[in-house]
Amino acid sequence: MTLAHVKLACGRNLGLSTIRLDSTYGGLLEGYPCTRLNDRLLSAFRSGAGTSYPSLPFHLINPPRAYPDKEPGPWGPVELLPPVRCLGLFSSLPLDEDHEPVLYESVLVVGWFQADVSLPVGEDALPGFRLVAWEDLAQDRAC
Repeated sequence: MTLAHVKLACGRNLGLSTIRLDSTYGGLLEGYPCTRLNDRLLSAFRSGAGTSYPSLPFHLINPPRAYPDKEPGPWGPVELLPPVRCLGLFSSLPLDEDHEPVLYESVLVVGWFQADVSLPVGEDALPGFRLVAWEDLAQDRAC
């Protein structure tokens, strides 16, 4: 069952079949968000996506980083990622024209960060999301 539809800037329509939303900094017990911590979080996010979907390609949309404080702390300046981390499984028509759309689909697991709890929908999806190079990143699989 498709939970949402996204239309990429190239015109390709995607269906979202699975989504996971988490707090970006859930479980942070001490310290504060900084570049080093965020780089580790992004690395762990990539690894987790590979564990959750080991046979599917993954693409991480680089998140924006905000620097709200002027004075750096002991680990450098505060650096904030958007508060909601998202992992979604998307599908579309097959990439290979020889593959029958009834038997094949193209798939891609996408990771991104956003400001609130909402689904990427239609042409209102985040601009970085709509620019995903589907043809270069996705792969065909039998349905």
